[in-house]
Amino acid sequence: MKIDTGSTAWMLASTALVLLMTPGLAFFYGGMTRAKSVLNMMMMSWVAIITVTIAWVLYGDSLSFGTGNGFIGGLEYLGEHGLVNDASRVPGLPDLVFSAFQLTFAVITVALISGAIADRTRFGAWAVFTVGWATLAYFPVAHWVWGGGWLSSLGIEDFAGGTVVHVNAGSAGLALAIVLGKRRGWGKEPMRPHSLPLVLLGAGLLWFGWFGFNAGSALAANGTAALAFMNTQIATAAAAGGWLLAERFRDGKPTTLGVASGAVAGLVAITPACAFIDPWAAIVLGLLAGVICCYAIGLKHRLGFDDSLDVVGVHLTGGAFGALSLGFLAAYPLVAGQRKGLFYGGGVAQLGVQALGPVAVGLYSFAVAWILATIIDKTMGFRVSAEDEATGVDVTQHAETAYEFGSIHLGHTASPADTSAGQQVGDREAELVTGGR
Repeated sequence: MKIDTGSTAWMLASTALVLLMTPGLAFFYGGMTRAKSVLNMMMMSWVAIITVTIAWVLYGDSLSFGTGNGFIGGLEYLGEHGLVNDASRVPGLPDLVFSAFQLTFAVITVALISGAIADRTRFGAWAVFTVGWATLAYFPVAHWVWGGGWLSSLGIEDFAGGTVVHVNAGSAGLALAIVLGKRRGWGKEPMRPHSLPLVLLGAGLLWFGWFGFNAGSALAANGTAALAFMNTQIATAAAAGGWLLAERFRDGKPTTLGVASGAVAGLVAITPACAFIDPWAAIVLGLLAGVICCYAIGLKHRLGFDDSLDVVGVHLTGGAFGALSLGFLAAYPLVAGQRKGLFYGGGVAQLGVQALGPVAVGLYSFAVAWILATIIDKTMGFRVSAEDEATGVDVTQHAETAYEFGSIHLGHTASPADTSAGQQVGDREAELVTGGR
């Protein structure tokens, strides 16, 4: 089949943009944690790139997009067999470009989960979980919605992953937060972000990469990509504004953490809808998403689960809201027979399907994550010890610290007490590196 060079170039660029989102997420999450956990938090995103890439190449692509049944794909693409120098899956696009693009979605979805369990997670256990959850949850769900599975047959609309990515990850994050339990001191001690500049940097990288995430999902350089691109910008800006307004009304002051969180909430909510709705509707969707997610993050305190970085409040809530909104706002069908939303003359059937998708995916992902996390916790241990948590998972899991405070601090020479404290941290690092020798 003839290759469309323009669309191929756009998809290569989009793939790189989506991959950039995972290091961007590492900055976003890393800045939100305490200083003693930032490296561990960032490493949890980085290791997802490693483990999910290998799993995707070996069997993930095949299970997601191979010819199978309504629940799982076939085995014809194991090891990417038959995809080299072929362009049969998407007209005009090399199969390996499509595969690489979808791989980056799998990576970021797994990485998103990690924010729910910051400050208290064993790194090796997390690495094992990434492979298990991607295999048992992400690959099947991608097939359900995008690979010709049962939700696709029902007519669900999910352009770039509101259900596949965000509901899927948010539900798994909730399960992990419950299995691992609360951080020690949660609700009693301040656990503020240690670096808001890192949070803003990460949010900016996510916003930038999300244009590839959403507009790239058109799989071509065309008008659909243009609509998705524009709606992504509109909804994200509106959601950031909506979150700030909610903060101003509720707390009296808008915050930098709020504008970053609001932007991410808008990106999440517009993801399933970006190519199906009018630009004016993107403003409405974004504003509502910002306000809804701003208030949703407070539910963890009422319900008693420690979702450290608000994966549930932003990704589960925002993804479900964006998916459900298509039952009302869908205006541009991409395939013949696709239904419009209620506001454009459609019936309730599409609304029902848009509600069913997040519920089914959410329950399935929660169950898979719960079972996997419980098995890992009972066998190798998922949570660090109380002593290691108090010391900090950067030192205990990686024998490193993000910041060196041992000699000079805030422009003055260290006092004997400062030097002693710094020496204790250095001794602890050296002990971990040498095994106590």
